[in-house]
Amino acid sequence: MTKKLNIAYVGFGKSTNRYHIPYVKERENIVIKRIVNRTLGKRPEQAELEATGTLFSTDVADIINDDLIDLVVIVTPAFAHYDYAKQLLLAGKNVLCDKPLVETLEQAKELVDIAKEKNLFFMPFQNRRFDSDFLTVKKVIEQGYLGDLVDITVNMDHFRPNDASQGGNFDGAWYGHGVHLVDQMVSLFGTPEEVQYDIRATRDYDSVDDYFSVNLMYPNLRATVAATEVAAMPHPKWIVYGTKGTFIKMDVDQQENDLKVGMFPGDEGFGQDSPADFGKLTYFNQNGDRIVKHIPTVAGDYGRVYDSAYEAIINGADKLVSDEQMLAVIKTLENGFSK
Repeated sequence: MTKKLNIAYVGFGKSTNRYHIPYVKERENIVIKRIVNRTLGKRPEQAELEATGTLFSTDVADIINDDLIDLVVIVTPAFAHYDYAKQLLLAGKNVLCDKPLVETLEQAKELVDIAKEKNLFFMPFQNRRFDSDFLTVKKVIEQGYLGDLVDITVNMDHFRPNDASQGGNFDGAWYGHGVHLVDQMVSLFGTPEEVQYDIRATRDYDSVDDYFSVNLMYPNLRATVAATEVAAMPHPKWIVYGTKGTFIKMDVDQQENDLKVGMFPGDEGFGQDSPADFGKLTYFNQNGDRIVKHIPTVAGDYGRVYDSAYEAIINGADKLVSDEQMLAVIKTLENGFSK
């Protein structure tokens, strides 16, 4: 009989109900035992979960004191991540925390050390490692069509010209979007040797940052992560140049768009690209022939983060996001405002 992973959530807002619970419902080996939120009864999803046995309360102590909980998932505003993660780890709970994980490398190192000392699972919820566009880029690179990589760029573009906001580092584009893109590059290439930053506010100079173009420098490779909120015509999502070819993927992963309109994992066509949205690969084969192919998009699935957590906690597998990768991402983010 398959062992169940009993989980609890701290936080029950949009992110929990859009990017987490729909994927967990598709997994028979994971059970949502408890949910803690500051306010209750405001979301229709609560009654549905209560009907299947999930317990709701407003006190995180209810999770701490429940010995049946195998994993606590923190899905709160980012400023609360550090305090909740530290409290739960010190109480002996495995923790999966939404991102950005924390604001500083010092905080991240402290949490990693606590988890190691207590032999606990601790990892950020880096779900965009399972974006369909990223998985497709990864596959094209691994298949060797491009030869040695020399330049790779990923963009996260929006058009929100009148949506500038106030706040701190946590509230801007660099921490909000950069955490995804930097992690994708770190997962592919490791810790960069050097980082070159261009981070600024473009819509209102007194607001938080809404633009970045940051170069992660590796031996013989530049990896650029970029985002803007004033792209009426977006860049390609990915542009990858190698010594043998080029791959361009114009469009983004469709999971988020489908979730926003009420489609869910398991629904027919969920998260799928149409053939018109496939990435374009141009390369030269061993005979020197120029070949052009459209590469079918690899299926994305944010729930695979939960699969990896299950394997790590229940079966002792390596974590999807290593401590070294986790710390490299936070260091890169923090240095964007200190250099």
